[in-house]
Amino acid sequence: MPGFLFKQECISIEGVATLTIRSLLDKQQFADPLGEAEALGISSAAWPLFGMLWPSGLHLAEAMAKRPMVSGESILEIGCGLGLASLVSHRRGSLVTASDCHPLAASFMLENLRLNDLPPLRYCHGNWAELIPGQAPSLRVPLVQGRFDLIIGSDVLYERDEAGALADFIAKHAMPASEVLIVDPNRGNRAAFSKRMESMGYALTNHSIKSIAGAGVAAYNGRLLHYQRSHLSLKHRC
Repeated sequence: MPGFLFKQECISIEGVATLTIRSLLDKQQFADPLGEAEALGISSAAWPLFGMLWPSGLHLAEAMAKRPMVSGESILEIGCGLGLASLVSHRRGSLVTASDCHPLAASFMLENLRLNDLPPLRYCHGNWAELIPGQAPSLRVPLVQGRFDLIIGSDVLYERDEAGALADFIAKHAMPASEVLIVDPNRGNRAAFSKRMESMGYALTNHSIKSIAGAGVAAYNGRLLHYQRSHLSLKHRC
């Protein structure tokens, strides 16, 4: 992987075996020699964000480690970055598709699967942001297609999203009766997103996530947002 530096860490998550994760060394890394990220609207400042282990991603992985397995359930992780929650779910035997818009997310996923002796995991290009005219999605991997029983994501409410692009993306890929789990570090865009989800028939329950600072770990204060839509709620909307 020329052009940037990386590191490997052992990540312990309660309920699953320890994972070895390759990530970028720090937020200063950048390499886009072919302009692939730029063509997708990813700036040099935003480029390294996919390759970092973020607290919200760790909490989503913990939630997926504790969540009861559902036979035959299909899961889509959006904005997965390093895809820790996808790796945890995959190790537990769930049917998972990981997705991100960064052109290197797939190669990091492939390497982390190898480091942990895990079988192949489906990865797709997923981008809910409106592309600038002339931009084109990465052709290295297929686009997200189909519908899923559960859609998960961490810290994906980082923009105001006045057009509702994220909710529309979820609507496109969620089964009529489905669940959505979002870990949000108390960003200010949660209320608007929840209102859009409610308009699509989803009921929200949420739980506080708090952790104190420890050795090399910052304190965390956020929410686990659980949106659920049943066949009955769809019937009532008709």
